[in-house]
Amino acid sequence: MKAFLSLIRFPNLLLIILSQALVQACLLAKGINWGLVLTSEFLLLTLSTVCIAAAGYIINDYYDVKIDAINRPDRMLVGKEIRRRRAMFAHLILSAVGVAIGFRLLLPVGLINLGAVLLLWGYSARLKKMLLVGNVSIAILSASMLLVVAVYADKVNMITLGYAAFAFLISLIREIIKDMEDVKGDASFDCRTLPIVAGLRTTKFVLYPLIALFQVFLLVVILHPRSEAVFDSYMVLLVLLPSVWLVIKLATADRKRDFTFLSNLNKLIMLTGILSMLLMG
Repeated sequence: MKAFLSLIRFPNLLLIILSQALVQACLLAKGINWGLVLTSEFLLLTLSTVCIAAAGYIINDYYDVKIDAINRPDRMLVGKEIRRRRAMFAHLILSAVGVAIGFRLLLPVGLINLGAVLLLWGYSARLKKMLLVGNVSIAILSASMLLVVAVYADKVNMITLGYAAFAFLISLIREIIKDMEDVKGDASFDCRTLPIVAGLRTTKFVLYPLIALFQVFLLVVILHPRSEAVFDSYMVLLVLLPSVWLVIKLATADRKRDFTFLSNLNKLIMLTGILSMLLMG
């Protein structure tokens, strides 16, 4: 059981549950209404997203056995603690459940879930090895994780789109940093990620404008006349300033452990950004 929970990245699944719950309770209701999180329809929606995300992690590890033997030998599970055939079976079952629940809830949700399953398979099998294509794919999936809640509630608006844009940008930045972290193993198997094709130095010069765009996006949100002082202060202290620290540390990063730190800092920025929904109610 412990190996399976590690395989499906259980802490990441909890973050997905939290993110969707915050959208439901804080962005789609007047004030903060946690009762909306406990409805059977929303619980099914979250279950479908979690199943698909878990399936995505499994298929990614399934295809990455040889690469992970170099990049993360101490964290290998598929082919070591979990047989590859069982991993594939679990992937297929979880994917089928996620898509079936989606279509049972609403046709657009089912289509989004089906698209996510296909994109995750394509990413694991091929797209992740292509220049920036894999990075953008994961960023789109991160944004869709939030948007699908608004789509089901038929409340897609500027606020939900804004948080989807936040998720897209911060995920794209993190995916490129992760490629810098994994450059050794990826290079051994003909992956054409940005750090391999262009080098670490050039990759940094791609990240700087991306992070700057992210920061401009934050400033637009913070300076919006309808945003409240508490929300603005939170965003400056816990989202914008850490992103400035990200740039400072990126400038001097040159080793795997440096990029691991940056990836974790990126994940922290993502978490604090998502938690800001609590101040939107």
